[in-house]
Amino acid sequence: MRESRLEQTGRMASSTSGRRGRGRLLSPAAVVLAALAVLLSASQALAAPCYPRVFSFGDSLADTGNGPFLYGNDSRRPSLWPPYGETFFHRATGRASNGRLIIDFIADALGLPFLRPYWGGRTAGDFASGANFAVGGATALSPDFFRERGVHVRDTVHLDIEMNWFRDLLGVLCPYDLADCNDMMNQSLFLVGEIGGNDYNHPLMGGVSIRKIRSFTPSIIAKISSTITELIGLGAKTLVVPGNLPIGCIPHYLMIFKSGKKEDYEPETGCLRWMNEFAQYHNRLLMDELENLRKLHPDVAIIYADYYGAAMEIFLSPEQFGIENPLVACCGGGGPYGVSETARCGNGEYRVCDDPQLYGSWDGFHPSEAVYKAIATGLIWGSYTQPPIATTTISCLQITELSSSVEYKVLYDL
Repeated sequence: MRESRLEQTGRMASSTSGRRGRGRLLSPAAVVLAALAVLLSASQALAAPCYPRVFSFGDSLADTGNGPFLYGNDSRRPSLWPPYGETFFHRATGRASNGRLIIDFIADALGLPFLRPYWGGRTAGDFASGANFAVGGATALSPDFFRERGVHVRDTVHLDIEMNWFRDLLGVLCPYDLADCNDMMNQSLFLVGEIGGNDYNHPLMGGVSIRKIRSFTPSIIAKISSTITELIGLGAKTLVVPGNLPIGCIPHYLMIFKSGKKEDYEPETGCLRWMNEFAQYHNRLLMDELENLRKLHPDVAIIYADYYGAAMEIFLSPEQFGIENPLVACCGGGGPYGVSETARCGNGEYRVCDDPQLYGSWDGFHPSEAVYKAIATGLIWGSYTQPPIATTTISCLQITELSSSVEYKVLYDL
């Protein structure tokens, strides 16, 4: 049985000798890469998924259920309890939303089951369709990085820990010879992020100046880059790397950093201008680094997922997405942004709206399912991947329309 407490993850991060899956795989030859942008007509029979497995790393924007295994009944993590999950799953699954996340819509579009959280499986068969290593609250950098710079950050999962879990899983999937994982690696889709948001959120909530936080960005980008490089060394051939969301549109930040200066807000959206400019700064550095990695690895598809651009479409034209309250949380404590200092979704005297799909935010920090679906649509069929997925790959016969049905494919239970 796996240990199931965060305190024990530190030991996993530091204990690297003798771990399964530490060896590097031989670089495989380039394989035919499947696209996410070709639709099947209703009359076409479903073929085998173009990506047999998907592996995902990140934070609460991608966590499909590792939190309950790691944190148990921790009351500080309301996503473990109702009303989270009420819209689609009709129960809390550890997802920080009322329903599905971007990774869920991507898996569904590929004809795969929803991604199993790493801590929700034991055997190779459990991970036949991949694994999700994302954990709510996770950072790119370790807490020690921040503590060394005088910033208090509590112990949390970070990218190095998630990569340790991945290497352990390789030992489960290829127990006799890691070279046996060659085909699996180069045929799998890897989502590296979104990650890095909490590296900013934790200091921001702690009152650290944006000037100091901005100095962390190169180190965050370097950590994301080294993780991508390691995955490529292990045989990954197709990686999607998301950027940061427009954090100036997050209701909780709009409440905390409320300003009486009109120039602090974007006139088109009502979002905080300086926070969105910071998110764009992070994204520019990330895109530049991905371009450097493409030059170093010309046989690998490294795709930037523009979460910022896809999300801004919603804030600029919410009515096109059926959203009436783009800057308001459905579940929270009231106020102009649906949030308050005294109540949070799942904690205190909170309240829940009647129809979450009309709101841009679920709980004041995380998007609603409607926004996640809109972003996923922009990535898969829109122009928010760079280079465009359709031009970097050839064909995929399994892409289906994003489902809004209550029928869903899930291979695990909490």
